[in-house]
Amino acid sequence: MKAAGHYIGTPNGIVLCISHKDGEIVRGCLYHGYSREGIPFYGYEEVIKIAEQFFNALGFPHMGTGDRDISGRTYRCQKREGMARVMGDKELLGQHGDMGTFVVRVQHRQHSSWQGRVTYLDKNQTVCFRSALELIKMIDGVLDEVEESEETSEKEE
Repeated sequence: MKAAGHYIGTPNGIVLCISHKDGEIVRGCLYHGYSREGIPFYGYEEVIKIAEQFFNALGFPHMGTGDRDISGRTYRCQKREGMARVMGDKELLGQHGDMGTFVVRVQHRQHSSWQGRVTYLDKNQTVCFRSALELIKMIDGVLDEVEESEETSEKEE
């Protein structure tokens, strides 16, 4: 991971604030510049679903393929008109999770997945990801390290 600075830098950037981890389930809030309210989530599946809805409403990044159902029908989502930013980068970066805070910048949605960069704000480290699954594994790995360091410091006390 390399240092990246504290910025969002893209209209579709999201701030993922993780407050708790129960086994493999994470909880927290997702923030973006088009709403002052955080969107609570329970699990990575909800993070993906909330972010996809946001990207579809924004119309960026463009989907490489449309959403499909079990019957094979493809659906194209319409961009929501009139979306205006209500929070700047500074306000977004002011949000923090108890376990970790991540800035996710999805640059492309190709091959039915995401490609982009994620910054772990607590250590100012940025890494690129090639899929939503890779992003989840990276975030989960960082959270595992946080849990281990908390357990070690509790034992020392």
